Amino acid sequence: MNTNELIRETLLDITADKGYNACLAEELTGLVRERILPPEDMTEEDFNTLCGDTITHMIDEKELGYSGRGNIVSGAGLGYLIGTFRANAKGFGFLTPDTRYAELYEEDLFVGADSTGGAMNGDTVMVRVSEGRRDDRRGAGNRGGRGDRGVRRMEASVIRIITRALTHVIGTLYVEPPHTKKGAPRYYVEPDNMKITNIVNVPAKDLGGANPGDKVETEIVKYPKPDRPDALGRVTYVFGDTLSRGANYEVVLRENRIRGEFPPEVEAEAERESAKPLSPDGRLDLRDKIIFTIDSAEAKDLDDAVSLEKTENGWLLGVHIADVSEYVKPGSVIDDEAILRGTSVYFADKVVPMLPKALSNGSCSLNGGEDRYALSALISLDEKGNITGCECRETLIHSKIRGVYAELNDILEKGTDSEYYEKYGILFPDVYPEMVKLYELLDKKNRAKGALELETTEPKFVLDEDGLPVDIVVRERGISECMIEQFMLCANEAVASWLYEMHMPCVYRVHEEPPAEKIQTFMEFAHNLNLDIRPLKNKQLRPLDMQAVMNEAKEKELDKILSTVMLRSLSKAKYSRTQGIHFGLATEFYCHFTSPIRRYPDLSVHRIVKMVLRGQMDEANVKKMEAFAEKSAVQSTECEIRALNAERAIEDLYKVLYMQSRVGEEYDGVISSVTSFGFFVELDNTCEGLVPIQSLDGYFDFNEMNLSLTCGKKQYRIGQKVRVSVERADLITRKIDMALVEDKPAKTTSHNYRNAETGQTRRR
Repeated sequence: MNTNELIRETLLDITADKGYNACLAEELTGLVRERILPPEDMTEEDFNTLCGDTITHMIDEKELGYSGRGNIVSGAGLGYLIGTFRANAKGFGFLTPDTRYAELYEEDLFVGADSTGGAMNGDTVMVRVSEGRRDDRRGAGNRGGRGDRGVRRMEASVIRIITRALTHVIGTLYVEPPHTKKGAPRYYVEPDNMKITNIVNVPAKDLGGANPGDKVETEIVKYPKPDRPDALGRVTYVFGDTLSRGANYEVVLRENRIRGEFPPEVEAEAERESAKPLSPDGRLDLRDKIIFTIDSAEAKDLDDAVSLEKTENGWLLGVHIADVSEYVKPGSVIDDEAILRGTSVYFADKVVPMLPKALSNGSCSLNGGEDRYALSALISLDEKGNITGCECRETLIHSKIRGVYAELNDILEKGTDSEYYEKYGILFPDVYPEMVKLYELLDKKNRAKGALELETTEPKFVLDEDGLPVDIVVRERGISECMIEQFMLCANEAVASWLYEMHMPCVYRVHEEPPAEKIQTFMEFAHNLNLDIRPLKNKQLRPLDMQAVMNEAKEKELDKILSTVMLRSLSKAKYSRTQGIHFGLATEFYCHFTSPIRRYPDLSVHRIVKMVLRGQMDEANVKKMEAFAEKSAVQSTECEIRALNAERAIEDLYKVLYMQSRVGEEYDGVISSVTSFGFFVELDNTCEGLVPIQSLDGYFDFNEMNLSLTCGKKQYRIGQKVRVSVERADLITRKIDMALVEDKPAKTTSHNYRNAETGQTRRR
């Protein structure tokens, strides 16, 4: 940020502060000088002149203004506001005010379709605020929904676009035939994102080899204007047929900046590192111990193995993690690529790994029957399951068995009658049953301290030979899955505590307490379910308090309903250099240590642990690793969000692919979410679709407190069972539309799709 921009931002902050007393330009310049120092090469006089020029420019731009007495005030106080424009598919939009003006404008402002000023979704804009019409729009989209008549809602008109958010648009290329014999066809792109309401015209010379009907990415060359709503662009990438699975799959990766193939130099370095011979020198040799992995049958990147020994006072739990840091060195091309990826991304039919296969499926994977480098957390636990000590060591291990969850669960169920019993003979009857015993103790202990248990379902896609979904089932979790998860939680907590007690850097996994306003909403919802909410009224909210309410909900078979609302009430977990609580797990110290093949923060923690073990943590290296931990935490959080968004989008894509051949069929489902524009219904196969409020028979009011739609005695709310028919499964939007069978008319209106050759309307 240059000095001019810094002065502008400071002026906006000062004048937006509720404690600011309007003053003249000279006094305002003095306030700026108190906050920022002039650059070394700038005199005080030049700085004052620059401030004065900036103030004058900001007054011209309506960012500042004059009060009746000639003092300088915030533009917002005079009705001019800066914020982010959020477009609606119907043409109008809303202005989310800059956070500086949160106290002045607590709600978004309505922007009419004729007042958008050429703004596109996400643009930073300046608007002129005015008192709008009486607000009858509550429950927009409702046929006759009753609003709070008599209340005027503030409206806004865009007068200037400050920053454009969009540089590229993804959508479908269409062609409109010429209107005359000598005319030329018109090519244009209709954006996939329905919030981008502007068509992008593309000259024939800028098609980049794309054909009508292709999914393309276009770079915006000219933006819309108030008198010209269309943008002008050029095709920069062609995905293929817009209705193909492949094109829509690739769009998700590109939208979320998921990196696909590895650069050749990264692959080459991974091959070289993977080929290096192993040596026990300087490592604790554990190859004679009963150490083994347990994963799903399809897993190929095995980064954790376990062992257990009974001791005089309890147990010694060994959690042995692939020593990825031995192969991925700081500053190497592999490391540079790994931090950009941040995490492996898991889709229905493939994995986009963080590390090349030579490492992720090769030398770093703890394959059965092979020697491997590991970083082991040897955790001492007493008879009550309390962690009494943790020793981290660089080790050499030999996984005795490549365990599979389903097979071990089968043995736990059938004992010696299981067809897999002989394969796991080394673990029975002693080692594995003892592990289950420890797991049950740890699980009971976690429940007692209030670790949150949320009812969630995870889909598993059954694909045919062409990679298309033929079935969707709920992924089941047995004792073995839960046991390994509990052991990994134990290791993550133990290592975080170990580093904290030594005052060493760490990349912590933190989950802050829920915001007060969200807890209030959760309390009101739980109260409306006739649940006892007294535990939530404690001065200091604990996970145990929320779990107490959840336990009562489970007794009344309301846990799935409450889980949905509780999940929305919680903060998002993130990575942080600074230690903080993990509210959901009810623990004070937590990090990610157990998956360095697929998560960069785990690899970061490994590096720190190994430097501690090797006595390298002098004052200079502590500062260096603190800076590294900060960089890793920020980057890893961002990459995790992108990966989750991509995984959910691909999941939605496959659900749409599956339901496309089932349009018109009827299903029993449960209302999973209620909004002002309708409600979502989740089927047994985890597919979810919207029942629009317009399709309901009657005039429905939306109650935000108990998340319901009501019309007289008829009410729809979360958890309610309904029967629906599938009306539409749209590959482009990755959304499913449904209709209540009881409200469905005898004949439904067919849904038209835009024909790429003629330009016939597909939607809107």
